[in-house]
Amino acid sequence: MSLVLLKTFDNAIDTHILKARLEGEGIPCYIFDEHIVTMNPLYNLSVGGIKLKIDEAYLEQAQAILLDIEQTPFTTEEDEAITCPNCHSDKLISGHRSFRGVGGVFSAIFSILLSIFPLYYRKVYKCKDCGFEFKMNQHF
Repeated sequence: MSLVLLKTFDNAIDTHILKARLEGEGIPCYIFDEHIVTMNPLYNLSVGGIKLKIDEAYLEQAQAILLDIEQTPFTTEEDEAITCPNCHSDKLISGHRSFRGVGGVFSAIFSILLSIFPLYYRKVYKCKDCGFEFKMNQHF
């Protein structure tokens, strides 16, 4: 069995969600570096994130499932697609950590000076097409 990297993550929750989906489709998955990143998130850059690996024989099937997940648009509670208010694209990143604004700048400087994990960031939607960021509760 030859393992290949399917995707890397910065948190264990997203890793396990994808692992459960793939295993539900009959694709065996293996997680690497989960514990070191969970114990100290600053090691995420050192080890290259949490890695989800699969057997090379299942690569095409797993990539098709991953593509299907990534192309499914985010929806509101009323089942309406959430779109970018700037370009009206439905290709969004959910939960993007934004440091834009005064609080984000101070947080970044403070984090660098004290070598700690950033204290402040906002979770926003980010458009993959135009890069516009908007608050999660301000979808249009």
